[in-house]
Amino acid sequence: MDHDVLNELLAGNERHVDGLPGTYFDAVQAGQHPDVVTVCCSDSRVPQERMWGVDDPGTVFTPSNIGNQVWDEDDGERIVDGGLLYPIHHADTDVAAVVGHTGCGAVTAAYHAATGGELPGPRGVDKWVEMLRPVVEDALESDLIDTDADEETVINQLVEYNVDYQATFLRESDDVPDDIDVYGFVYDFQGIYGDEHGRAYLVNVNGETNPEAIAAEIPDEYAEATRSLLY
Repeated sequence: MDHDVLNELLAGNERHVDGLPGTYFDAVQAGQHPDVVTVCCSDSRVPQERMWGVDDPGTVFTPSNIGNQVWDEDDGERIVDGGLLYPIHHADTDVAAVVGHTGCGAVTAAYHAATGGELPGPRGVDKWVEMLRPVVEDALESDLIDTDADEETVINQLVEYNVDYQATFLRESDDVPDDIDVYGFVYDFQGIYGDEHGRAYLVNVNGETNPEAIAAEIPDEYAEATRSLLY
């Protein structure tokens, strides 16, 4: 059996251990109080901590799933996923961020399913695509998606729409306290929003989605970090 990947993992962790200061985990030995919980798409191209320039442990709580969905289903009811609720209720986290990304395969699969195509399979993947399908159907019936555009444009508009939809679900849930800030981002590694690959574009601030209004809420130096494909 070929263990090349296993050997690479072991070697990588060895480098990680060698590079850590002796006090690296001191502040989080007894518990964690992350500043933010970010739900990202489970995509290998989306570096959940590195995108924020985070070096310290215990700063970002990082659940992820197919399509950066904030919910799960329990006995037929759609509820906020525990990976998001845990730090809010048990670790003093008061900021949540939904992070989509350009060229999302989950959104693409849901779009194809919503427009007559097949689910990608297997069952464990299909569950999450099916949960995303109503979001895509809702988007296509709105006036925010340019359904006459090429598929790449449509998919990336749907990505942003999904971020807004998920953020709204969080803000409206009884399980999320009213004083929790909810932000929406689209991580762009394909140059869709601009020329800076790796930029997390801020598209939603507590329900506000107008880029000009968002820009007014953040320092001028970050004004270029808020753009939209929908507005």
